[in-house]
Amino acid sequence: YLETYGCQMNVNDTEIAWAILQKNGYARTKDLDEADVILLVTCSVREKAEQAIWNRLRHLKALKARRQQARLPLRIGILGCMAERLKEEILHREKLVDIVAGPDAYRDLPRLLAVAESGQQAANVLLSLDETYADILPVQTSAGGTTAFVSIMRGCDNMCSYCIVPFTRGRERSRPIASILQEVRMLSDQGVKEVTLLGQNVNSFRDMSEVQFQSAAAPVLSRGFSTVYKAKPGGLRFAHLLDQVSRIDPEMRIRFTSPHPKDFPDEASVLQLIQERHNICKQLHLPAQSGSTRVLEAMRRGYTREAYLELVHHVRECIPGVSLSSDFIAGFCGETEEDHQQTVSLLREVRYNIGFLFAYSMRQKTRAYHRLQDDVPADIKKRRLEELITVFREEAARANEAMVGQCQLVLVEGPSKRSVSELCGRNDGNIKVIFPDAEIEDAAGCEALVRAQPGDYVVVKVTSASSQTLKGVLLCRTTLSRSAARP
Repeated sequence: YLETYGCQMNVNDTEIAWAILQKNGYARTKDLDEADVILLVTCSVREKAEQAIWNRLRHLKALKARRQQARLPLRIGILGCMAERLKEEILHREKLVDIVAGPDAYRDLPRLLAVAESGQQAANVLLSLDETYADILPVQTSAGGTTAFVSIMRGCDNMCSYCIVPFTRGRERSRPIASILQEVRMLSDQGVKEVTLLGQNVNSFRDMSEVQFQSAAAPVLSRGFSTVYKAKPGGLRFAHLLDQVSRIDPEMRIRFTSPHPKDFPDEASVLQLIQERHNICKQLHLPAQSGSTRVLEAMRRGYTREAYLELVHHVRECIPGVSLSSDFIAGFCGETEEDHQQTVSLLREVRYNIGFLFAYSMRQKTRAYHRLQDDVPADIKKRRLEELITVFREEAARANEAMVGQCQLVLVEGPSKRSVSELCGRNDGNIKVIFPDAEIEDAAGCEALVRAQPGDYVVVKVTSASSQTLKGVLLCRTTLSRSAARP
């Protein structure tokens, strides 16, 4: 029984771990009470995420005790980032957990489980410099099979002062392009209509797997950006990967997350590709984290407010109508009220379509933990976060209202959560669109009326908008290529 917490990378890790276990003769159950092994794929990015796991373990403790009385042993494993960060504590607290496996140790799961069978605790949290699971095709678990996530790299080298990721997922290493293309082709054959390329820092991707790739020059950074590490020469870059992936299936949408703003240089072939290719979504995640240059410096983000805004303007010039999303942290170490107001004004100025906003929580091992003071009181963090969310929603609502009256191409994902008579999907900008489940014409001109199914592309005329969703009426079913060809 597998349970996933945290980011999309963890969903992908679950699929990798399951592919390995399946090959080793394990069967998967959706029923907790039926399981002999329960594995939790965990997150460490914020304290709240870890708290959820400790709470879950308390619940599983009772289940394990009942099993022991019935002489039906139950093994419990903690996988992923929290395993990496808190190995000792997990193994010693209440002696409940049998196996602990870090993000680079999933190949070792069959051995760890065999050790646990003999009644001993087993752990492997070694971080690797080269593990990318390139030869393991993940077993897709996403519902409906319309969309899928493909991991292209692991780890991160940016060392932002607030972030635990380099310590739980290790150094950056990229998967060979050939294995990524093989996986995307397989997904295309299975009828998947949208693939998101995943990594902690996708646009610093560099495939060094073949000798002829290694002579390329180091990339240029975006204007006004810097890194804590030296420029890395060699390797096939993200633009090359994006070009190749987008050619596989003209009916498959391509997205990617999460890029770093520093890796969109001025000659930006990535931005050019997004603008030119009809199947690369015109949507970018540009994590800002703060609107204050002073706080950005304390965070070691490698850019000023001005450099970030210049990049936003550059992106909007290159890709008209681009949808932007971002991450923000409220109440970072030393953040003053004035710093907070600068973040508020950045949210107003950029007007993001999608936002991920959190209050800061100090993580051990990070530079902030060693060098800075977590000195913004919890109640002030909470107030600032609520203010940021309110402003973000106001601006997103304005951005979305601008689409009322327009026609949007939507990939149907399935029934709406709120009503069985409505369907739900996402437009090119990754915004949720709700529309009636009605009979419609097909744009190819066939006489019979059709009903939209998950995986279909449909044209929806937007009739109303909120900060998070668009609502509209269904016009017709179409294809990605046909809709791109329309003037």
